[in-house]
Order: sequence, then C-alpha cells, then structure tokens
Amino acid sequence: MNKFMEMLEKFLMPVADKLNNNRYLTALRDGFMVALPLIIFGSIFVVIANLPFLDRLIGEEAFGTYQGALSSASNATLTIMGLFVIIGIGYKLTQSYEGEAIYGGVAALAAFLILTPQVLEGVEGVIPTTSLGAQGMFVGIFTAFLAAELYQYFTRKGFTIKMPEGVPSAVARSFSALIPMTFTLTTFLVVRIIFDITRFESVQDFIYTVVQAPLTALGAGLPATIVAVLLIQLFWFFGLHGQIIVNSVFDPIWYALANENLLAFQDGEALPHIVSKQFIDSFIVGMGGSGMTLAVIIGIFIIGKSRQMKELGKLGAPAGIFNVNEPIIFGLPIIMNPLVLIPWLLAPVVVAVFTYFTMAAGIVPAPTGVIVPWTTPMILNGALATNSWQGGVLQAINLFIVLIIWWPFLRIMDKQFYETERKH
Repeated sequence: MNKFMEMLEKFLMPVADKLNNNRYLTALRDGFMVALPLIIFGSIFVVIANLPFLDRLIGEEAFGTYQGALSSASNATLTIMGLFVIIGIGYKLTQSYEGEAIYGGVAALAAFLILTPQVLEGVEGVIPTTSLGAQGMFVGIFTAFLAAELYQYFTRKGFTIKMPEGVPSAVARSFSALIPMTFTLTTFLVVRIIFDITRFESVQDFIYTVVQAPLTALGAGLPATIVAVLLIQLFWFFGLHGQIIVNSVFDPIWYALANENLLAFQDGEALPHIVSKQFIDSFIVGMGGSGMTLAVIIGIFIIGKSRQMKELGKLGAPAGIFNVNEPIIFGLPIIMNPLVLIPWLLAPVVVAVFTYFTMAAGIVPAPTGVIVPWTTPMILNGALATNSWQGGVLQAINLFIVLIIWWPFLRIMDKQFYETERKH
C-alpha cells in the first residue's frame, strides 16, 4: 500500500501542481466564477417558471402567460451565459499579467462579437442567442484567451498613447488602451474575413465541428465521467482541491451539456444528455461535498463509540448538510489516510455509475440544466436539479450506497480510536 501511495504521489503531485498554477486554467475557472451568480439567478427563475403541476392548477393559457413574464430572467442570463464567461476570462487573464483587466475583458467580448456571424432579418442583422450560449462557448473561451494575450502583447511592446501629466488617470488609461485594442480587434476582423471564404463560413462552425462536438460527445459519456470523478478523489486524497483542478478542465464541457439540456427543457423536448454540470454537482458533490461525506457523518453517528468520532460527527454535521466537508476531510482525516483510500475512491464511482444507468433507464429524469447553488442541501438539491421528486429520492438511495461502502472502514477506525482512548 505504501509503495502504491508513493507511486501515486510521485505521478499526481507534479501534474496537480502544474494544473493549479496554469495561468489559462486559472483564468478559465475564475471566468466561470464571475458568471456564476448570473447563472444561478437565471436558474432560480427557470425553476419558478416550471413548477410541477402549476399548469393544471391555473390552466394552460395562464401558465403560458406566467412563463412569458418570467422568461426575461433566463433569457438575459442563462441563454447568453457565454458572454459573461468571456468577459470574466479576459478580465482574469489580463489581471494575471497585472494589466488593465477591464480592457482585457471588453477586448475579449468585442473580439467574440466580431467573429460571431449575424443572421439577416429584414434590413438588420441579429446575433442568434445560440451563438452566445452552449454552441458558442468554446469559441468564446479560445477568443478570450487569444484576445487577452494579444492585448497584453501590444501593450508590453509599448504600442500605447502616453498622455501628458495632469490628464485624469481614467482618460490616460483609455487612450493607453486605444492602440492595443485596435490592433487586437483588427486581428480578429481579419480572421473573420478569412473564415467567411472557407467552407466553414465562420469560426463558430469550425470550432463546433472540429473541437466542441467531439469533446462534448466524450464528456457526455460515462467513461470520461468516471475518470473525472476518480481524479477529483485522488487529488483530494493528497491534500489538493480536486474539484477546482478537475473542473478547470471539464467545466466548459459540462456547462455546454447543461445549457443544451436547459434549452431542450424550456422547449418541452427530451433532454439530450445525462451527464452535465448538475449531474456532477448534485449527485456527487451535492451530498455533503466531494466524496459524498454526509454519508460518512451519518455513519459516524450510528457507529461511533470513540470520543474522537463523536466529536468529529458533531463538528462536521452542520457544515456537511450544506456540502462543506473540510471538517471531515481534515478531521477524520481523509488526506493521506490509507485506511480510507478504498471507500474514498470507490463510493463516488459506484454512485456515478448507478445514477447514470438509473437516468438512462428513465427511472429518474436527467438534470434539466438548471444550476442549483452547491450549498443547497441534498434531497432538495436533487429535486431542483431534475425538476422532480425522483431526483431527491435518488440522492437518498445514493447516500445509502455510500454509507454501506464506508461502513466496515468506519468501524475499523472507530475501534482503533476507542482502544487508543481507553489506554489513555
């Protein structure tokens, strides 16, 4: 076991360190965090607009009017979530270079809009919201990275207008950004013109066909999900925030899948994906935190005879209800504890597989794409994510599965603690 752990540590620690310190993955993660409050706001109103059985209570016509009145909340946030992510990535990446972050953010947004094709309606061109949501997500991410880098490159090269002393700082910064912004956006305009004459006709179609569609298909499958879950658990075992590290890579895929589900849900169509952002957040993380440690806390209360276990259960329970599990991870401990490695790795994988096939069989609806705040307690979390009571029941079953897997290991730990306490 020690040799196995040493091998894992030797392999994982350098990888995790590189991922944690990668400028682009950090900007990507923080960019999504910028958009998260808006995404949750829109998700809340999607839930309110689609309350179960409300159409039967107030009638189809009144229900349609009710949904129309609330639709602006999701249309102005979830439907165009890509725009907020783009601004966030551009801002955070430029900030990491200690540049004028706001100009990096708006440069990323403007570059994306230049690349986005418009549809002619009458005498005016309009941008389809599909290009601003799931389908345009990957283009937006690449554009934000490149736009921020170009803006910083031209700034570092000194292509700026320097205003004389005494000019207000806001005015000086604006003129300083003028030439780098012009060069950056001109670059994207040239790219747009080049793609106009290719068979793809736009950057969006190229990225969607060559990059996004294959990655989305891969991320929507069970094997990739199992790999992601295992990596989350392994990183946590070695004291690294596995959720942040893995999400930095998988979030663009999971959010795109969630957005496609949301559009289908709003249109009353069959949901295209089982795996999405909320599949991970509600049915794995949303049960006490990474590793579903709320089941561990319940097991501690049932099994615990040692004073250490009892106190740990009291300490971890209030936080665990809201999916904060640091008291358990550091207090049990889970980090670098070979005794819990098996249940720590096994339980989330079993639950992921069970949840996937339960949803694939139609027993429980797949997540609708609504983003539920991660601190929402389980049962309610699952019900909101799937817009059904079955989602809450599935979480309860998953909790029982985790408890069964952890049971013998908790008994061994409690016995060790109890015997040690008796000796003292």
